[in-house]
Amino acid sequence: MSFVAKPENVSAFKDLHLTRSKSRLDLWTLAVGAIALLIAAPVLVVAASLFTPAWDVWQHLASTVLGRYVANSLALMLGVGAGVVVLGTGTAWLVTMTQFPGRNILSWALLLPLAFPAYLLAYTYTELLEYYGPVQSGLRSLFGFQSAQDYWFPPIRSVGGAIALLVLTLYPYVYLLARVAFGEQSVCTLEASRSLGCNPWQSFWRVALPLARPAIAAGTALALMETLGDFGTVQYFSVDTFTTGIYRTWFGMGERAAASQLAALLMLFVLALILLEQWFRRQGRYYQKRGKSQSQSRFRLTGWRSGLAIAACTVPILLGFLIPAGLLLHMTLRNLNQLTDPRLWGYARNSFLAAALTAGLAGAIALLLAYGVRLRPNWWMNLSLRTSALGYAIPGSVIAVGVLVPLGAFDNSVDAWMQRTFGISTGLLLSGTIAALVFCVPRAVSFWRWR
Repeated sequence: MSFVAKPENVSAFKDLHLTRSKSRLDLWTLAVGAIALLIAAPVLVVAASLFTPAWDVWQHLASTVLGRYVANSLALMLGVGAGVVVLGTGTAWLVTMTQFPGRNILSWALLLPLAFPAYLLAYTYTELLEYYGPVQSGLRSLFGFQSAQDYWFPPIRSVGGAIALLVLTLYPYVYLLARVAFGEQSVCTLEASRSLGCNPWQSFWRVALPLARPAIAAGTALALMETLGDFGTVQYFSVDTFTTGIYRTWFGMGERAAASQLAALLMLFVLALILLEQWFRRQGRYYQKRGKSQSQSRFRLTGWRSGLAIAACTVPILLGFLIPAGLLLHMTLRNLNQLTDPRLWGYARNSFLAAALTAGLAGAIALLLAYGVRLRPNWWMNLSLRTSALGYAIPGSVIAVGVLVPLGAFDNSVDAWMQRTFGISTGLLLSGTIAALVFCVPRAVSFWRWR
C-alpha cells in the first residue's frame, strides 16, 4: 500500500510537526520559565505566608487597627475611583469630541501630572496649605484672624486631602485610555445620534460613554492599584492603610509573618481589581465595533461654553503640575546653598545608578521573554509569561516584603554558617543593598506583552 503525497496530507503532516515542535520543552523554554519564576518569587512568597500561624498578632490587629486599615483603604479607593472617572473622562471627551481655543496644547498637557509622584504633591501642598503656609498666613493677615479657632480651613493632612492629591496624580490613566476610546468610536454611530436630535451632552451620555465604558473601567482599575500601593502620601498625611500597616507591623511590632499576611490580604484586593479590569476589557467587543477611520467632526464650543471647557482642562494641569513645579522651583532657589551638600549628590548618584541598572535589566528581560514567546509559542512559555506578569500591579510594599523575607533568611543562614565554621560574620550580603532594590523592579517587564 503506497502513500500518496496529496496536498492535504502534506499540510496535515506539517501542522502535526509544528504542533509537536511548539509543545516540546527545550532549553530556551526552560530558561525563560526559570526567569519568570524568579521574577514572580516575591509574589509567591507573600502568598505562601498565609499558611504561617500568627493568630495572636492577628487578634491584636483585628481588635485595634485592622478595621481602620480596611475603612481607610476602601475610602481611598471609592474617592479616587470617582475622582479619576469624572476628571479623566470629562477632559478626554472635551479634547477629543469638541473644538475650543487651546485644545491641541491642552490635549497633551493633561498628561503632565502623571510625571509628579503623589508624595511630592503631598509635600508641596502641605508647605502651601498648612497653618504656617502662605495661604493661611495670607488669610489671617487679610481678615485679621488671630488663631485657627477664628476660622475654618480644610485640613490637608486627612483622607480627603490624600484623595484629592491622588486624583490629581492618577487621573491621566483614565484620561489616556478614554481619549483613545473616544477617538476610535464609529463616526456613523455618533452622526446617527446627531441626526436623531441629540445635543452634545446627550450624545456623550447615551452613545459615547457606554461605548468607552471598558476603557474607562480599565484606567480606573490601574489608578486604584496605584492607590492601594501608595505609601508616601498616606504615611505623610498619617492616614492608616494597608501599606502603612505592613510597615508598622514589621518594624514596629517585629512580626514578619503578620506583615507578610497583611501584604497577602492587600494582594487579594489588587487581584480583585485585576480580574475586574480584565472582565471589563473583555466586554469591549460587545460594546463597540470599529467604524470608519476618517476624523470626526467636533462640536464647536463658543462663548461661555468655550471658557468653561478651557477652565475644566486647565485646572487639573495647574493643580497637578504647574503649582507644584513652581513651589519646588521656589524652594530650590531659596536653598541654593544646599546644592553643595555632598549628601545630595550621593542621593542623586544612587538614584541614577539604580535607575540605569533597573532600566537595563528590565529591558533585557522584557526582550528575552518577548522573543521567547515569539520563538516558542507553546503553553509552557505562555504560562511563564503570565507568571512573570503577576507582579505588575502588586504594591511596592508587598513586593518589598516578598523580597526581604527570603533574602533576610538567606543572609542569616550564610552568616550563621560562617560564624560556626570560620568564626567570622558576613553581615547582610543582599538585604538592604542595591541588588535587592534592582530585583524588585523588573517584576513588571512582561506586562505589555501579556496584555
